[in-house]
Amino acid sequence: MQSRTPAGRTGRPRNAAADAAILAATRQALVELGWSKLTLGDVAVRAGVAKTTLYRRWPGKNELVVDAVAELFDELTLPDRGSLAADIEGVVLQFAAILARPEARSGLMAVVAEATRDEALRERIRASIVERQKRLVLAGRARAQARGELAPESDADEAARAVDLIFDMVAGAVVHRTLVSAEPADEKWVHGFTRVLVSGLTPGPGPGPGPGPG
Repeated sequence: MQSRTPAGRTGRPRNAAADAAILAATRQALVELGWSKLTLGDVAVRAGVAKTTLYRRWPGKNELVVDAVAELFDELTLPDRGSLAADIEGVVLQFAAILARPEARSGLMAVVAEATRDEALRERIRASIVERQKRLVLAGRARAQARGELAPESDADEAARAVDLIFDMVAGAVVHRTLVSAEPADEKWVHGFTRVLVSGLTPGPGPGPGPGPG
């Protein structure tokens, strides 16, 4: 897991062990209490640190929850399953599994709602979650291009737009499916979604089924 430094905080050197304990305690509190009842005081007790320690690192509950949830998404990996379609299925299944976790579900929905009236919080979500996880799109496209499944773009702006679009399509579909519609993103749904993403809506056989997870 990559280390992370909450945005906009300066001052004394960070204590990585304390940060890890605080973020883990935040996720535990999200599971047991939910976002609405979570307090910095409770997190401090669970983490075994002073409440002032939290305020030196995070300006408030929303920022703390963003960073705690962002660590979950840092667990995502890009498995090499032999084809672009199978690789996408592997990532989407992981993503859906993370969103099924109560700490991810309650934390993400709460901070997204709060961010509708807080531009600084929206920027933190973009920096800590969205931009960080575009790494998977970049790696997946590079692998598919190396296999000859995708043609490389000659224009850097076009490539950046494509990465943004792919990320939005994948993240938007899975978040809507799991958190808004409250339907399972199981292997059958993921395979159908991947077929549409890779092959479009025109009739055709689409990508073959990917290998099982693992």
